[in-house]
Amino acid sequence: MTFCLLIVAKAPVPGFAKTRLCPPATPEQAAEIAAASLLDTLEAALLTPKARVVVAMTGELDRAARSAEIAAILRKTAVIPQRGEGFDMRLLNAHADASRPGEPVLQIGMDTPQVTPALLAEAANRPEDSVLGPAADGGWWALGLKDPSHAKVLAGVPMSRDDTGSQTLRALSGIGLCPGILPTLSDVDTIADARRVATAAPHGRFARAVAEVR
Repeated sequence: MTFCLLIVAKAPVPGFAKTRLCPPATPEQAAEIAAASLLDTLEAALLTPKARVVVAMTGELDRAARSAEIAAILRKTAVIPQRGEGFDMRLLNAHADASRPGEPVLQIGMDTPQVTPALLAEAANRPEDSVLGPAADGGWWALGLKDPSHAKVLAGVPMSRDDTGSQTLRALSGIGLCPGILPTLSDVDTIADARRVATAAPHGRFARAVAEVR
């Protein structure tokens, strides 16, 4: 059975992408790191068995770092615009816009370039009605739903906080779901995060981009 692998992404525009990496990174280096993270994530997604890859995109891709390379790989996916006020509503709407009747959804972001096709396939094929992948900072890196309509629980969940993961678990349980827990990953907010993730995945574009920051 196929599943929807939904990637929520932001165009890596210098001065707007990964600004918490600056300093020591320059805005251009931060955008290159963000672009490399997105490209590595997309590559892993496209190699994942039985995945129908959908990218919910925001931002001006023509102004982004590595825009031509990103545009080329996006042509292998379905691209939809993000819509809604607040990140919780943009996530909810992305699930609704990307899903097909009877098809599970596994949603990830572009901040965990260390993901592998095997990890994504395992997450998508878990037997539970939902899964959540905790992030080391208290958020989450993946949300899987057998019924995409259950993404409605995200409405009102505060995002980008150290309790986002626990509040999302509470919201899922609150509608009677029994979420399974995926491995904890570190996402990329600071340069320390970036270097830790580059060490975990040393052979991709991301690690090479991080190595350019001295």
